[in-house]
Amino acid sequence: MATQQKKADNVAQATDRIQTAFGDVNERAKTAVEKSAKLLEEATDLTKGNVEAIVASSKIVAKGVETLGQEAADYGRRSFEEASAALKSLAEVKSPTDFFKLQSDFARSAFDSFVAESSKTSEAVIKLAGEVAEPITSRYAIAAERVKTLAL
Repeated sequence: MATQQKKADNVAQATDRIQTAFGDVNERAKTAVEKSAKLLEEATDLTKGNVEAIVASSKIVAKGVETLGQEAADYGRRSFEEASAALKSLAEVKSPTDFFKLQSDFARSAFDSFVAESSKTSEAVIKLAGEVAEPITSRYAIAAERVKTLAL
């Protein structure tokens, strides 16, 4: 009888150990799944924010390119009108001296206009580049901070 009792005690102890071990494994697995779910949620939020930043930058690019295109078209129209007016004036000239003076004035005016327009366009492109980079730069700072927090 004592032997049977001892066997029963051993079986009970083994059962308790197995249940404790499985309980620990189960608890660790549950904790790991919860942590993985949280990391996945954070990664999803980060990705969503990154996509939103790219969309915002894309909208800025589209608007900026549209504005630059309109300004280039306006400059082209003005240049054509000025060239047409200059050509009309050149056709009405009575002396070679007046012709060369008008031609020189037109060339100087066209060059000055081109330099001014080029400068204006360069400034607009630089400003646009900064505006396009801003949402992505801001998002990078946020993402870096969140990744740093998750790593801890």
